[in-house]
Amino acid sequence: MENEKPWHDQDTFWQEAYPTIFTGWIRESAPLEVEKIISLLGLRVPAQVLDLCCGIGRHSIELARLGFEVTGVDRTRAFLEEAKSKASSENLNLEFVEADMRSFRRAEAFDAILNYFTSFGYFETLEEDRKVLENSYQSLKPGGRLLMDIMGKELILSNFRVKDWFEVDDLFVLEERKLSENFERLETRRIIIRDGKRSEVSFSLRLYSAMETRLLLHQAGFKKVEFYGSLEGTPYDQKARRLVAVAEK
Repeated sequence: MENEKPWHDQDTFWQEAYPTIFTGWIRESAPLEVEKIISLLGLRVPAQVLDLCCGIGRHSIELARLGFEVTGVDRTRAFLEEAKSKASSENLNLEFVEADMRSFRRAEAFDAILNYFTSFGYFETLEEDRKVLENSYQSLKPGGRLLMDIMGKELILSNFRVKDWFEVDDLFVLEERKLSENFERLETRRIIIRDGKRSEVSFSLRLYSAMETRLLLHQAGFKKVEFYGSLEGTPYDQKARRLVAVAEK
């Protein structure tokens, strides 16, 4: 049964969460984010780029517009269909693959891999997260680099709120959060109200500090790992907005 699967394997979860994930400002921010990613990684056309957990393809499509050879991978077919439709409407030539990041691997195929917007830490075991990074390591060409963008454990703990609410587009969203023992996971219950109709999703993320992320990347094979507090390459310190890791094969 669908509801007996982990949250990340449920199509209904992604359907319900869609309007809070791909908001108007999130879509509009893609060109600037891609510009910063290219600068941080030093990418040059026609580098081969894997957008891992590409969603509706907002970064994949922008990279393709700029002339990069792009493969977007996601487990959600509906997201990929939207991405393909958008790419087709612009006559862009890029590849979209329906696959789980725990299993997708293409030996030494890519110059860079993007794992953006906290698309990591979904799974029930640490070994599954490590498998994702091992796949990424094997999929990179020698000298290739992986960019991960997550909300670091340090940032979450410094700004933690048990209950919160916000408005975005035409949505009113309420969240209730709980930290698990030893600060290993963040459990979130999200209530979404739109046009008087209510829906609800719950999800759980394994939290990683910079030190824990470095250890996991080293275990996956990466030797050189650098951390930043933003895509602009600012330090990962008390002023950081995100945890951005760049790991080189």
